[in-house]
Order: sequence, then C-alpha cells, then structure tokens
Amino acid sequence: MELVIGIDIGGTKTKIGLVDKEGKCLEDTFFRTKEYPDIDDYLDKIVSTVEELKDKFNFAKILGCGIGAPNASSKNGTIENASNLVWKGTVPILKKLNERMPMPMRIMNDASVAALGEMLFGNAKGMSDFIVITLGTGFGSGIVANGKLIDGFDGFAGELGHIDMTLGDGRITGLGVKGGLEAYVSATGLKRTIMYMQSKYIDESRFRSIAYNDLHGEDITKAAEEGDPIALKAFDYTAKILGIALANFTAFTQPEAFFLLGGLVNSGKWILDPLHTYFEEHLLEVYKGKVKLLSSGMEGKTAAIAGAASLIWENHTDEY
Repeated sequence: MELVIGIDIGGTKTKIGLVDKEGKCLEDTFFRTKEYPDIDDYLDKIVSTVEELKDKFNFAKILGCGIGAPNASSKNGTIENASNLVWKGTVPILKKLNERMPMPMRIMNDASVAALGEMLFGNAKGMSDFIVITLGTGFGSGIVANGKLIDGFDGFAGELGHIDMTLGDGRITGLGVKGGLEAYVSATGLKRTIMYMQSKYIDESRFRSIAYNDLHGEDITKAAEEGDPIALKAFDYTAKILGIALANFTAFTQPEAFFLLGGLVNSGKWILDPLHTYFEEHLLEVYKGKVKLLSSGMEGKTAAIAGAASLIWENHTDEY
C-alpha cells in the first residue's frame, strides 16, 4: 500500500492524516496549533504525530508529505505574514520540516490545495477550468485554468477574498484591505452584516438582544427559517455581493463551474437561492447560463487533509 501524509495547518487546529490514491483518509488526528508558539516545538510535534500515524501503517510505503496552510508560498516553501497563525513574519517551514522528516514534500496556500484536491478526488474530475471558493471564517479561493492550478509568480496567486469591492471605503479584511470581499462574504462577514442590518432597519428581530460575540452562523440560518427579517436581509445582502464577485471572476478565466464549500454554504437555500439570481443577473451576456455553481465533492472533516495530500498524489496519478 502507498500512502501520502496530508497536513492542514489552521489557526486553531493542525490536522494530519494518511491518504490513499483515491483521496480517502485512512487515519487522522489533530492538535491545537496555538499550543506551540515556538515554531521548532511545533514542527517537533508534527513529526511525533506523523510517527504515531505511520506506526499504525508500518506495512505501507509513504510517498511524501503535502501541506496546506494560509499565506503559504509554494515557490519559497514559506508561510508569510499569516494573520491567523501564532508565528509572524516569514517562516521557512518546508526547509525546517524536511530536515526533520526527509521525503518529497510540498506546501501551498490552503485554498489552492482545496482546488487541487477537487480536481483529483472531488467533483471537478475531468474539468479544465473551475474555481473553488471556501467560505469559512475567511474567504479562500483556488483557481484552475486550462487544466493548471494558477499559482502565481511567487506562489501567492488567487487571493480573491482580498479584492476591494467598495473602492477602499468599507470593512477591513484580516490582511488589512478596506472593502475586501472576505469582510462581507464569510461566516464573520455575515455576523457583521447582521449588526449592519439592525442599524439600517427597524424590523423586530431576535438578534436585537444578542451580542456580536454570541452570534453563530447556525442561529442566523435558524432565524431565516423562522422568517426573521434581519436574517433574511443579511443573507440577501451577502448573496448579492458574492454574486457580483463571482460574475467578475467569470470574466477573467471563464470557469466551467464554481465549487462552493465551507460553513457559510451550509446555510443552504438562504444563501444559495439569491446567489444564483444575482450571479446570473450580473454576468456578461456571453456567459449567461454557462457557468455552474456546484457544491464540493470534498466536504467532510478530512477534506483539507486529502487536499494537502493531493500535492504529492498529483505527481503519481499517471501510474494508476
């Protein structure tokens, strides 16, 4: 049996697993990223965790290790100025980890890794042009055009969540962009929109007695199901901004499909129905009716691990 180590580095958790050639994670575990503020201690913890997983599959051949991380440069092997990680500045993570764990190893931005995983293991099999949009705490994007992942000169391509949607006069994203898309279209952005809608309208709403820090996405979805006017307005506003953004992105690479995944998508029809309407409305005539909005085939607790492993598996797919 041949397996690949997949590592998903997040601000809260670091998830690690062993992934087979079908994208199935056979064994996985996690530890809390913030408990290791020293990068060397953190990497030692990764190594010991990997060894524990490998001991359970000591009959398998390990082909390499793929890593997905925020603000990761595939060209430099670094994580640079990630706003939600404990290590600041430029971290030469690939070099340091490879010294501890010698094997073929690659790192890439987490959303780009999601796109690669979608192409190898998910619903984008056979597609040459598509964009993956991750709608969680932030807004991530991975772009595939002409069958190739758009990685960029320095490995930082595809930061669509930080495109300014308001000409520099709006909410600030995690990377300090005024009016950036992520500040509106994300789980965090939806919470901010609830507060905005309460200041703009006088409708009665359950949210008038709830503090911002006590707001949760599932509560907003439940309120929409019950007809709460502020929740419905918030979803519509969010869908409109996302619809316009996706229409703009279409004009650049003309994807066959957008794949949407993450917590915000779990709101279902409350976000997706108005999104389809606004998206089609803002598309150029030549694109209307041609671009699909689809759900990811990589949903699940090990999707990010399998996506990371695809960095190694993509170089072995021709063997099967």
